[in-house]
Amino acid sequence: MKTVRIQHISIGPGAPLAFFAGPCVIESRDHVLRMAEAVAALAAETGAPMIFKASYDKANRTSVDGFRGPGVERGAEILAEVKERFALPILTDVHEPWQVEQIAPVADVLQVPAFLCRQTDLILAIANSGRVVNLKKGQFLSPWDVEQAVRKIAATGNEQILVTERGTSFGYNNLVSDLRAIPIMQAYGYPVVFDATHSAQLPGGNGTETGGLRRYIPALARAAVAAGANAVFMETHDDVDHAKSDAATQWPLQQARPLIEQLQALYEVTQSLEIL
Repeated sequence: MKTVRIQHISIGPGAPLAFFAGPCVIESRDHVLRMAEAVAALAAETGAPMIFKASYDKANRTSVDGFRGPGVERGAEILAEVKERFALPILTDVHEPWQVEQIAPVADVLQVPAFLCRQTDLILAIANSGRVVNLKKGQFLSPWDVEQAVRKIAATGNEQILVTERGTSFGYNNLVSDLRAIPIMQAYGYPVVFDATHSAQLPGGNGTETGGLRRYIPALARAAVAAGANAVFMETHDDVDHAKSDAATQWPLQQARPLIEQLQALYEVTQSLEIL
């Protein structure tokens, strides 16, 4: 398995457990700066390698009235300020190929959204940026199907690839996490991230918005780390009940440190075990 570098952070064999943390969407400049400061503090307090994540546009809202964010131009400005003030690497997702040129100078990791993981033009545009690519496995795909999407990225010569497991559709409005997906997708040669918060979603489960079962996030994250995940993706918010996107599954900022420390301790144990 290759090791992926994001600024000073390594993700892969022998590297510490890394975290992608931040709010689902840029709700405002002030809020995202406050959250970035908190994520930087978590990194300092726990020693965890931390990449800040926030979306400038949530283009796959359940309802036409759902909050989407400030858009790519303003979003790039805000994320550039985050990077300058807090020296955090940045991850954000891209929904259309034309957005890559605007956001790539700011973001260290460009994410292929789960719903768009088979969109060849989007994947190639992101891969050709030269940035680290985080490919989210679609809820509708098996882990075996992801290999072809990975090959699309590698075909550009960009092998700085992460693959993220985020649950699989199971009937209506439900997801399940098949943790076999972690070693299956690692076999393609790249580190695997586990998205602990989106895996707890109930897509469309609240009618006009996505629901979720926040209380299962720690159990899912622990299981994924025990299964060998190289990093954990965890959306977090300082006021989850009033979050403008994915309110049901963002993890409370006030509870982030103990969960991170628990996962770090578990990771240390798993790294000491001989893989069977």
